[in-house]
Amino acid sequence: MSIAVFTAGAAVACAVLAVAQAAPLARRRRPRARGGRSPLVEAVAGVGRRVGAAGARGGMRAQLAAAGSPLGLSPADLAAVKAGAALVSLGLVAVWAQLLPGRLGIAALVLAPAAGFWLPDLLLHRLAAARRRVLEREVADVLDLLRVAVGAGQSPDRALHEVAAHRRGMLAAELGRAARQVELGVPRARAWMELAARCPIEPVAALVAALGRADRHGAPLDEALAALAVQARADRARAAQDAGARAAPQMQLVIALVLVPAVMLLVAASLVRGLV
Repeated sequence: MSIAVFTAGAAVACAVLAVAQAAPLARRRRPRARGGRSPLVEAVAGVGRRVGAAGARGGMRAQLAAAGSPLGLSPADLAAVKAGAALVSLGLVAVWAQLLPGRLGIAALVLAPAAGFWLPDLLLHRLAAARRRVLEREVADVLDLLRVAVGAGQSPDRALHEVAAHRRGMLAAELGRAARQVELGVPRARAWMELAARCPIEPVAALVAALGRADRHGAPLDEALAALAVQARADRARAAQDAGARAAPQMQLVIALVLVPAVMLLVAASLVRGLV
């Protein structure tokens, strides 16, 4: 089978799948699908579901939790989006891959689906990294507020709720979410494990461990929270020092690559002008 026939067939197949999935969406009058998803995401996921790519994986569940469960995606939805993105990428590239010289067309047909398949993972990784930076900035202050609430005699569940009610921010909102889950009857261990999955940083993992010890054995919580807050601030100060240490060589590199050649050109121009 020639490349032209293969690419044409792949393009037609992907187009048929996309149109078949997008047609029901076009008849809907709501601008957003469930979970706040756009019709484009739903259409791409639908293409993946139509080829049977909707199997959930444990790694995807942790990946989505670390990214904050964007658009309300489930692991099955993510698997469908990845497969659909690969098929749509293949269909888009198939239109012009046969026009590329040599073996570039074959390479494009191989790389485009792979890029489409891994693109959702890249976006989730970037989103999880941004969430992690925000959580690391907020954790020390939130731990201090939680220690004050526990020291005032409130239960851990109530302390989590009060911190969420009186402080804005991502971590406070996640603590409030865990407190609401417990109020709705979710076991504390499960709610706190999900909190650790949504906030995958070391201070939150230590907080979850301290909450578990206090719940099981009645261990004092305020001292543990005070130690965690001190450690979080020390880690943040160390990270700031490391960032400053990395910035100095980068500035020197900019000076060496930009300013030094510019000065040398000015000197050379002055010498040439003097000789003329």
